[in-house]
Amino acid sequence: MVVALAVVVAAVTLAVVGGGENGPLPEAAPERLRDPLPPDRPVDRADVEALRFPLAARGYRMADVDEALSRLGAELAERDARITDLESALAGARAAATHAPEHHVSMDKPAPRPEDRP
Repeated sequence: MVVALAVVVAAVTLAVVGGGENGPLPEAAPERLRDPLPPDRPVDRADVEALRFPLAARGYRMADVDEALSRLGAELAERDARITDLESALAGARAAATHAPEHHVSMDKPAPRPEDRP
């Protein structure tokens, strides 16, 4: 019984290491991210919700997760900067509007000019 077990273990070891008829077992290609974030437009909420990382031997592939998080972080930083710019422009416009002299424009007919009078 022990001899049979040793023969089976040796055969499996030789097949895995490369002593089999066809050589060593081929390396399995790592599963790749099927639907990456779109490279041609900003990421939206639906892109993030649809993002699914393939499983690797020990969880997720770190390179895929790092790439997605880096992209999301960069886009959030751009949006934050844009929001800050727009808020400061709005504050400046409001300040200018409160300090500007009031000019009332009449929507009535203009007063007749001297050359228009009979």
